[in-house]
Amino acid sequence: MPGSPVPGSPVPGSAVPGSALPVSPAPALSRRRELAGASARALLMTVLGEYVLPRGEPVWTAVLVRALGLLGVAEKSARQALLRSSAEGWLRPERHGRRVRWELTGPGRQLLTDGAQRIYSFGRQPRDWDGRWLLLLISVPDAKRELRHRLRTRLAWAGFGALAAGVWVSPDPAREAEARDILTGLGLAGGALSFLGGYGSVGSPEAVARQAWDLDAVGALYQAFIDGFAGLDPQTGADQLVAQTRLVHAWRRFPFLDPQLPAELLPAGWPGTAAARLFHSRHADWDSGARAHWESMLAES
Repeated sequence: MPGSPVPGSPVPGSAVPGSALPVSPAPALSRRRELAGASARALLMTVLGEYVLPRGEPVWTAVLVRALGLLGVAEKSARQALLRSSAEGWLRPERHGRRVRWELTGPGRQLLTDGAQRIYSFGRQPRDWDGRWLLLLISVPDAKRELRHRLRTRLAWAGFGALAAGVWVSPDPAREAEARDILTGLGLAGGALSFLGGYGSVGSPEAVARQAWDLDAVGALYQAFIDGFAGLDPQTGADQLVAQTRLVHAWRRFPFLDPQLPAELLPAGWPGTAAARLFHSRHADWDSGARAHWESMLAES
């Protein structure tokens, strides 16, 4: 399988929201082009997951370019995003004379299916908690920066927080099997340790949550999401497609950022609950209009 991004997480080459990853020095113009390309690819993946995946059929280049154009992506950037996604193994081109249709590959379908399941189920149910923590001790040599990044990305996606260097925690003991798979896949299982248990008498579980996750930053992002979408009322099919795509595109980062902690560990007035209600209600409101406009673009192609 191609070197994959975590399903539903930022695509390769894009910035991980909330991360502090070092950026290699580059001329400003080059950096702007890099970020524009990453944004176009990320939007393309959202369009593919929202409209192409459910139909299970190839789609013409013109349709994808037009959809991305509605979202503010220039035609050249849209075509480059298609080519890069193909090179990464998510799409396969089918040439018909001078025209090209794009079909999701097996890995591409799996990536988007896994991501859709995580995105659309995220935030629907509160998490019950028995008070136990899962603790991981993982040693990664300092020289293996890429391996450390991959470990951090995958554990964050699985809902773990970094309590200290090499120490990861989750209030969900059921994540142990997923953590083991991650460690095995990265060749780190042999030197890792896991522990299950309740919290002691020093400090508090709330302090663990505050130290392992930047809840203030995540809460601010949830509030920005609410502010950005609560007042939207798109009327036309094209506007609903744009609003729906941007809604999903904005929401897809939260399963990566928010471990969905139990209510006992969250600050008072946590905006994630209201944001989840808003996402699911708006997605239902705009779904039929967005899909109808997508079908009209397919018919016109």
